[in-house]
Amino acid sequence: MIDIMHIKTSVLIADDNNAMREVIRKFTEKYFESIYECSDGGEAIQCFYTHQPDLVLMDIKMKPMDGITATQHIIQHFPSAKIIIVTDYGNESLRNAATKAGAVGYILKENLQELNTLFLNHNTAQSSFLN
Repeated sequence: MIDIMHIKTSVLIADDNNAMREVIRKFTEKYFESIYECSDGGEAIQCFYTHQPDLVLMDIKMKPMDGITATQHIIQHFPSAKIIIVTDYGNESLRNAATKAGAVGYILKENLQELNTLFLNHNTAQSSFLN
């Protein structure tokens, strides 16, 4: 197992809710050296192009651009990007859309503790919360 606490890594948090971004930042700050934040999918794309973070934690329902569209765009241009959807919505159609867009994971916000397991294992490429 890789000790992520000794690896220089970065994460992008994309969520339109400031309070939720803060909660997610609290989960991530001990694992990542650099944390970038944005409030919609368009900003997430721009931030990804600029910083090319190791991991993206993307909300689905944001305006003006949603997280599924942003995920598709990022994956189209950066196929090795690791994007995990972090959302309030657990319905199957959104999970399928996330998978089709190229997300490697899907975590409900009520289960944010799953992020700790992900970060400790640091096996994002093979880890999947889509099942």
